[in-house]
Amino acid sequence: MVAPSPPAVLVLSLLLLHVAVIGKCAAAAAAAGAVNVTFRPGDELRRYRRVQALLRRLNKPSLRTIQSPDGDVIDCVPAHLQPAFDHPRLRGQRPLGPPARPSGHHRRPNDTADAGAQLWAVSGASCPEGSVPVRRITEADVLRASSARRFGRAPTARARRRDSVSGGHEHAVGYVAGDEYYGARASINVWAPTVSTPTEFSLSQIWVIGGSFGNDLNTIEAGWQVSPQLYGDNSPRFFTYWTTDAYQTTGCYNLLCSGFVQTNSRIAMGAAISPTSGYKGGQFDISLLIWKDPNHGNWWLEFGSGELVGYWPSFLFSHLASHASMVQFGGEVVDTRADGAHTATQMGSGHFPGEGFGRSSYFRNLEVVDWDNSLIPLTTFHVTADHPNCYDIQGGVNAVWGNYFYYGGPGRNVRCT
Repeated sequence: MVAPSPPAVLVLSLLLLHVAVIGKCAAAAAAAGAVNVTFRPGDELRRYRRVQALLRRLNKPSLRTIQSPDGDVIDCVPAHLQPAFDHPRLRGQRPLGPPARPSGHHRRPNDTADAGAQLWAVSGASCPEGSVPVRRITEADVLRASSARRFGRAPTARARRRDSVSGGHEHAVGYVAGDEYYGARASINVWAPTVSTPTEFSLSQIWVIGGSFGNDLNTIEAGWQVSPQLYGDNSPRFFTYWTTDAYQTTGCYNLLCSGFVQTNSRIAMGAAISPTSGYKGGQFDISLLIWKDPNHGNWWLEFGSGELVGYWPSFLFSHLASHASMVQFGGEVVDTRADGAHTATQMGSGHFPGEGFGRSSYFRNLEVVDWDNSLIPLTTFHVTADHPNCYDIQGGVNAVWGNYFYYGGPGRNVRCT
C-alpha cells in the first residue's frame, strides 16, 4: 500500500478530527436526552475550538497535582496566576492579606468543618504555600453545559425573588430585610440529596443580596450543592457564586471566571465535602461566614473555623459595593418537570422539617454583620416556602442554636404532583 502524500495526510487528519468532535457532541447530546439532532461538522469544529480555548483559560499552570479519591484532579496553581487575575482590574497584582474579622467571632459548639472536610485532602495532601488548590475542568465538564459561553453560570431564571417560584426554581428560605447588612454567618447541615435529572440541582446556601430583583440584582452566595450538570456526579460540593446583573452576563460559580480571589491553600472551591449526614445517623455541618472588610470594602469568605478562603473585590459590584439590603438562608432546587410531573429531586435531607434533628436538614446559629463589623443575632426573621407540600421550612430560637430552622422535603409525593 502506498503511503498518502502530505496533503492527503492533512485532509485525513481533519476528517478524523471532525469525526471525533461529532462523536463527543453526539454523546453529550445523548446524555442530555436530545433527539433528532443534525450535526454540522463546521459548527462542531468551531464549538470544539471554543471549548479548548475555555479549558486553556481556566486550567492554569500548576506547581503540584493531587488526585482526589472521587476522581477530581486538584491543581496547585500559583496564587497570582489564578483566574481572578485575568481581570483587567487585578492583572499584575497579588492576593491581599487577611482582614479584621467581625467582633463576636468565635468557634461555635459542635462545629465539624475544617480543611479535612474535603475529599481531595483526606490523605493529608495539600498545596504548597503561595499556591491555591483549583479543581481541574475537563472537556466533559464543559460539554455538559448548554454552551461554552454559559459554562459555570447559573440559569438566568434565578434572578427572581427567592420567595416566589421562577423558571422552575423552588425555595424554602429564611430571610431578613429592611436594614443595612455587612455580612452573614450560619452553620449548614450537609446531606447528599437525590437529584432526579442531570439538568436539575439541589443546594443549601447563604445569599447576601443588594439591589432589586430586576436586572440590577447583586448577590454573593456560598454553601453546598449537588449539581450533576456542573460537576458530573451527585456529591455535595462546597461552592460560591456571584452576579451583578441578575445572573445574565456577570459572575460565575467558584473560580470559573475572573472575580473571586482565593487566598487559601487548603480549601478547593467546587470540591466534594465529606462526611455527609445520615438519616437517624451522624450529623455534619459546615460553618460559613461572609463579611465586608470595613477597611478595603472587599467581601471575604470563611469556611469552617478560621479558614479564610478568599474575597470578592468590591469593584465587582454596584449595590454591594456599599452594603447588602437583604440576607437569605435556605434551600433551592430546580424542577424541570421532565416527565410532566413535579420533580423528585430532594431538598436538604429529603425529609420534611417536622421530623426534626437527625432526620431533617437544618441551618443553625444564624447571624448578620452590622455597620460596626459586629456579628449580631437576627431580628424580624421570616421563613417562607414556595410549595410547602413539596419543600417546607420551620424556624425557631434556643439558647444553643440561636436562630435556626429545619427545612427541605422529598419533592414529588402524594401532596406534591
